[in-house]
Amino acid sequence: MRNTITKDIAYCQELLRNNELVAIPTETVYGLAANIYNDDAVRKIFEMKGRPLFNPLIVHIHHSDQLSSLAKSVPKAATKLAARFWPGPLTLILEKNTSVSDLVTAGKSTVAIRMPNHPLTLKLLQGLDFPVAAPSANPFTRVSSTSAQHVADYFGNRIPAILDGGPCTVGLESTIVGFDGETVVVYRKGGISIEAIEACVGKVRLFIKNENAPQAPGMLAKHYSPRTKLILSDNILKAMEGFIDQKIGVLAFYESNFFNAKVVETLSEKRDLNEAAKNLFAALHRLDQESLDIIIAQRFPNEGLGISINDRLERAGN
Repeated sequence: MRNTITKDIAYCQELLRNNELVAIPTETVYGLAANIYNDDAVRKIFEMKGRPLFNPLIVHIHHSDQLSSLAKSVPKAATKLAARFWPGPLTLILEKNTSVSDLVTAGKSTVAIRMPNHPLTLKLLQGLDFPVAAPSANPFTRVSSTSAQHVADYFGNRIPAILDGGPCTVGLESTIVGFDGETVVVYRKGGISIEAIEACVGKVRLFIKNENAPQAPGMLAKHYSPRTKLILSDNILKAMEGFIDQKIGVLAFYESNFFNAKVVETLSEKRDLNEAAKNLFAALHRLDQESLDIIIAQRFPNEGLGISINDRLERAGN
C-alpha cells in the first residue's frame, strides 16, 4: 500500500481529479480537500470529519481571477483586503454564483473563499481546473492539524493521501470576514489580527454568532477541543489549587515554572504572540497524549493574535 504521507503533487492532483480526498498543507492548518464541483467528493469531507451539513466549507483558489466564477460580485473593501493579504490567512464571504453547490455553502447564498499561502498547495491548485473545498483536516470539534503526522494520527489510511508541506507557519485558521455594503464584518478571529484588517479598511464590526445556523465556517461554540478537559484561567497557579493530586498539564504563554504540573507547554519564551499562535495546536496535541486529568491554559493578552488564541482556547474548553 502506498504511504499516505507524500510529497508527490502530481499524485495528489490525480486523486482530486478522481474525486478523492487529499489533505493539503496551508500556512494556517492542514485542510481536507475535494473538488468543489463534485458533490460526491464534497460529501466525503463531511463524512470523513463527522461534520454537520449545516456547517459551510471554505473554497481555496490560487489566483484572484477565479473569483468571477465563484462570486456574483466583489465589494471594493474585499478587493482591497485581497490585494493586501492574499495569499494568506484571510477568508472572504461573498455572494455566490450558481456554479457553487449548496452542499459547499450549507445552502447559504454566500461562499467562503481564500487563497492559501503555501507553495506546495498553490502549485497543486495551479495544476487543477477546479478550486477545492478544504476545511481543517481533523474530526469535527477536535484540535486542528498543523502537521502531516497530526492528520495521519487522526485518519490513518482512510484518507488516500496527505501532502506533506511541513509544519504550518501561522498555526491558526484564517480570519473570516464578510461585507454589509462596504462595512467589513468579522465572522471568525484568526491568523490576521483585527488591528491589521482595520489598518487596511477602517473600523470593522464583529458578528454575533448563531450556533444553530453558522454564517461562516468555524463558528460553532465547541471546536478545537482535546479529549482531555481544558479550562482557561487568568491565574494558572491559583487554578492548580483546585486540582491537587491530579495529573495537570499547563499551557502557558512564556512561563515554564509550574512545579506541580506533570507537563508544561510554553508557547513563546520570547512573549511573541505570532510564535505562540504557530505553536498552539501542536502543543495541545502533545498535551492530549499525556494521559492528563486536566489541562489548564493561560488566558492571553487581549490584543493582536492573542485575541484569536483566546477564541480557540475558550472553545476548546466548552
